Amino acid sequence: MSARRHPPQWPPRPAPGARPRPRHRVLRAVLVVGLAAVLALVGLAAGGVWWGTNHYGDQVTRIPDSFPTGPRPPRPTGHDGGTTFLLAGVDSRSKRPTTGTGATAQLWRYGAQRSDTLMLVHLSAGEDTAYTMSIPRDSWVPIAGHGSAKINAAFSWGGPPLLIRTVEQLTGARVDHFGVIDWHGFRALTDAIGGVPVTVAQNSYDPQQHRHFTAGTQVMNGEEALAYVRQRHGLPGGELDRIKHQQQFLRSLVKEVRGGVKLTDPLGTDKTLDAITSAVSIDDGMSNGDLRDLAFGLRGFDTAGAVFSTAPIVRSEFIHGQYTLILDKQKLRAQWRAAETGDRPGAGR
Repeated sequence: MSARRHPPQWPPRPAPGARPRPRHRVLRAVLVVGLAAVLALVGLAAGGVWWGTNHYGDQVTRIPDSFPTGPRPPRPTGHDGGTTFLLAGVDSRSKRPTTGTGATAQLWRYGAQRSDTLMLVHLSAGEDTAYTMSIPRDSWVPIAGHGSAKINAAFSWGGPPLLIRTVEQLTGARVDHFGVIDWHGFRALTDAIGGVPVTVAQNSYDPQQHRHFTAGTQVMNGEEALAYVRQRHGLPGGELDRIKHQQQFLRSLVKEVRGGVKLTDPLGTDKTLDAITSAVSIDDGMSNGDLRDLAFGLRGFDTAGAVFSTAPIVRSEFIHGQYTLILDKQKLRAQWRAAETGDRPGAGR
């Protein structure tokens, strides 16, 4: 039996006893909804969704053996027949890309990568509603074979299978598909679409990155955007304000990606899609046919059918010298079950 390990000592955030403000909105499902939407549009521009999804679907990097072996959570009674995605943004220590067609290094090596952003997304069977739950990276959870630790350690210790198992055991969800992007891909995608406009709410300084952020609207390139979404030091809410930055940026990114896909500009569309496929990797169980079905379903998706939440937090706590967030597991599972059964949970909106 392997010895119990604890994740590296990340720099502490707020002082002991500080209670973070709960977040009630989260990141959109940019890796799935954004990709599927642009695939649908390109398919139409090229004369058919079949051609578009096969041409670009073939370029999307698939991850083999993404899912854990052994028993997995059953779908609850009353499940709406929809699809659940786990989306991860990975902080890789590799100097080379690890996701997408531009990858020149392994997606996962023990201790070399951490999942900095986690989004659990459920699309209803008719793909007219979407429920998204963000799970903070500092959430203190059980990790199979390792005791309890921050949830971002699961990917570091066991790659996609251990991360998926950890999220399933925490939420009771059964993950159908997995998507991931690393920071190399994040920078490249941002630069490929010509930068992303972001309105910085207030002046701040991040002593960890040695960067000043000036209030006002500005178009950020890949390097600037990465620094912005990674900032947690120098912010009143620490990690939870960091999630707010990520949500704000990714919403703007989706808008820019959609704007880059135009029926009258096939060259610009091709460039945008190439940027996406070069940055994103998905599980090898998601076929081109799955992408095509998703593209068809999401063409008429109305954001009014979207519900956003953050995993419910009870308190912050220092454990083994690390700043952690203690989740309300019972409430979390109830919210997710309601999402899967079509009850459209309103908590956290």
